[in-house]
Amino acid sequence: MENTNQQRKCRIGIIGAGRIGKLHAENIKNYLPQFELNAIADPCLNKAWADRLSIAGQYTASEDVLFHQNLDAVLIASPSNLHVVQIKAASEAGKAIFCEKPIGLYEEEILEVLHTTQANGTLLQLGFNRRFDPSFSHLQKQVHAGEIGAVHLVKITSRDPVCPTKEYCATSGGLFMDMTIHDFDMARFLTQSEVIEVYATGAVLINPDFAALDDIDTAIIQMRFANGALGVIDNSRQAVYGYDQRIEVFGKEGMLLANNQLKHSVMHYANKFTEQANPEYFFLERYHQAFRAELDSFYSAWLHNSPSPVSGRDGLQALRIAQAAKRSLVSKSPVFLS
Repeated sequence: MENTNQQRKCRIGIIGAGRIGKLHAENIKNYLPQFELNAIADPCLNKAWADRLSIAGQYTASEDVLFHQNLDAVLIASPSNLHVVQIKAASEAGKAIFCEKPIGLYEEEILEVLHTTQANGTLLQLGFNRRFDPSFSHLQKQVHAGEIGAVHLVKITSRDPVCPTKEYCATSGGLFMDMTIHDFDMARFLTQSEVIEVYATGAVLINPDFAALDDIDTAIIQMRFANGALGVIDNSRQAVYGYDQRIEVFGKEGMLLANNQLKHSVMHYANKFTEQANPEYFFLERYHQAFRAELDSFYSAWLHNSPSPVSGRDGLQALRIAQAAKRSLVSKSPVFLS
């Protein structure tokens, strides 16, 4: 009997077997049976790990996945500076593409990517996984259902528990491009409105290595949206108590708040103190549901030939805000976006 659409599997390969590539591979193998993971490529591929997941195609060169004959889709989890070339090649090879952020580091090259994928009719989804977090997704749906009326203020807190390595930061594109870009996307997602003005301030307060890279480790970004709402994002590369991820949306008729997810929900009340658990340690623990949900949405878009739930344009707009934030940081003045 022929497979129905509901039974049809998406044959996928992964480029990049670092922390995020391994996470996606293990999620596909353990939780997402609608996919068939047939290939993975990484210059330093851990063969024992790949064998444990029973991945048949194990390669060191990305081309072996990009041009693999028995794949419907490619998941790109390679370093950011390789995304543009790999997206173009995968599109020309007729593959659907899921790519971790960012698409690229420069607007001109991203526009070229969008032209290529549009010309080829390629499904391209960006890995802005926070959109798929159950709490954040529910909050966004309530905002758009009018539960708090017109949005006045959006506040996003995003603080990592530990600084990335100097080697990683050297190719990441900087704090705004690497870290805050998730928050810029979330701001657009929550308001369904474009950012028209950015004012960013930042400092090196944690690790002096960031100064040598012309980067920062602590930042506050103010935003004005086309619909009149105001927003603020605060970032830190090191919150000693865990992965601090909070969102507040204040409107004409009330407020919506998504707090941290804690390691457990037990509260300890004693004579001289009240105690609760710290937030989850980092993104692997905090967003484990979101990582699976974003790939499930990618599968659905591929299966039904429907629009990408997180499009290339979403990636472009987030990058434009990140670039404006960098210009504002340097100029110490607001920057306007057309």
